[in-house]
Amino acid sequence: MGVDHFSGVKDKLNNILIGDCLQELTKIPSKSVDAVFADPPYNLQLRGELLRPNNSRVDGVESDWDHFASFAQYDDFSRRWLQECRRIMRDSATLWVIGSYHNIFRLGTALQDMGFWLLNDVVWRKTNPMPNFRGKRFTNAHETLIWAAKSADQKRYTFNYEAMKALNDDIQMRSDWLLPICTGGERLRNKDGHKVHPTQKPESLLHRVILASTHPGDTILDPFFGTGTTGVVAKRLGRNFIGIERDPAYAKAASDRISLTTPMEGDAIKVTTGKRAEPRIPFGAVVERGLIAPGTTLYDPARRHAAKVRADGTLISKDATGSIHKIGAHVQGIVACNGWTFWHMIAEKNLVPIDIMRQKLRAELAA
Repeated sequence: MGVDHFSGVKDKLNNILIGDCLQELTKIPSKSVDAVFADPPYNLQLRGELLRPNNSRVDGVESDWDHFASFAQYDDFSRRWLQECRRIMRDSATLWVIGSYHNIFRLGTALQDMGFWLLNDVVWRKTNPMPNFRGKRFTNAHETLIWAAKSADQKRYTFNYEAMKALNDDIQMRSDWLLPICTGGERLRNKDGHKVHPTQKPESLLHRVILASTHPGDTILDPFFGTGTTGVVAKRLGRNFIGIERDPAYAKAASDRISLTTPMEGDAIKVTTGKRAEPRIPFGAVVERGLIAPGTTLYDPARRHAAKVRADGTLISKDATGSIHKIGAHVQGIVACNGWTFWHMIAEKNLVPIDIMRQKLRAELAA
């Protein structure tokens, strides 16, 4: 990744900015990050303590950072941090925000009102949700993520479709994700055995988010960093992060956790890409590079049809001229044809598809 990619933001890469997110966000240059993952306060509106059937107390969210005097105050806070994130996002960036039924609909409205373009809402279905101890409602077994582009006019954004498909045993990844909540050794606890943070997200969730919507070397902003799950996964997958956290204790826990994370390198962090992600190579480029010489005769696999290569990258058959695709369709009497796979050339007395030469040129360009 070139130096310009990090211009004006180098000092913040892979660091945690400690302070109020509304203030710290203003210090980050415009159009400097490739993705945002936000796990904002849910404004849970809890009333009274929650007890299990054995009268033991449930360790829930009671911190001041989740308390707002009214919906209007929460909405104002949400729009302010979202507006700053939108400013900081590159024109090809996307934003993820996660929430529960308490806040996600308000955030969705804010996003649309502000001009974001919703790409997906993803349901994180928890394999091991906390039971509803009072038995007065359904068990809250999911949270919702909204994935959004900066605007409806955004022409480019990263979606590693083939990588998501590969992650799901070669089946198209759906928008309902079955993943466990953060438990076991991954859950940070203090010396008394209590959770360091009440809403620590599982690394598996961030792994999927980051793998789906970023490339190695990209920068991810997390304005509600907590104990640093975004930073841990970003570092592991060869991405950069910028974290903002107002609680020094959470920031310290995140920093310690990230310092123990080993980054993967090389082929380990490469993602599967489809043909749409490969650079377009015109047949003319293969000809001008001398990989297929003008005058070469091309054949279909059964040798029923033949055409000669011209210097400008077109083909000439017995009664027509045109591109490899047009002449391939013409000789077969069909509407369309993929000339790269239809036409073959003789190499060491064998017929081989001309697509081999396209792949060779792509490999040279990528080197």
